Amino acid sequence: MNDKKIFIVEDDADLLYGLESEFSADNFEIATSYGDEEVSELLNNIRSFKPDFIVIDLILPKADGFDIIKKIKADEFINQEQIFVFTDLSEEDGRVRSLDIGTDYIFFRDDFDTYEFAEKVKKIIVNREKIVADAPEDVNDVDEGEDPGIVFA
Repeated sequence: MNDKKIFIVEDDADLLYGLESEFSADNFEIATSYGDEEVSELLNNIRSFKPDFIVIDLILPKADGFDIIKKIKADEFINQEQIFVFTDLSEEDGRVRSLDIGTDYIFFRDDFDTYEFAEKVKKIIVNREKIVADAPEDVNDVDEGEDPGIVFA
C-alpha cells in the first residue's frame, strides 16, 4: 500500500498513537490531529496534506465529528476522500447520522482494538482498489461517495 496517505483525527493519545503505528507499518504516509484545533484549521490541515483516506472519531474536544464530516463533504478540494468513522455513539444514532452526511464506512467500537480496526480499513482499501482496477473503464467514473458501508467492529 505504498504511497497512500491517511489523515487521522482522534483525541485519545493512545488510540491515535496505535492507529498511526498500525498504518505506518504498511507504509501509509500519516498526518494526525487530536481534534483540538478549530474546524477551519483542521480542514486546512487536511487540504494541505491531501489524503487518500480520512479516519475520524465523532466525539472530539472542540468540534462535533458530524460537523467536520459535513464540511469535508462540502469542500471541493477534499470531498472525494473516503471517510472511515469510528464511534462510541449508539449504533442507531451513529449509523443514521453518519450515513445521512455521507460517511463511507462506520465502525462501532466496543473495547476498541487499533490493530483490528486498522486491518479492516486496510482490507477495505485493498478490495476497493481491486474493484476499481478490474472494472470496465466507464465504471471507474462512478462517484465513490455512493457506496456507504457499515462495519460493526
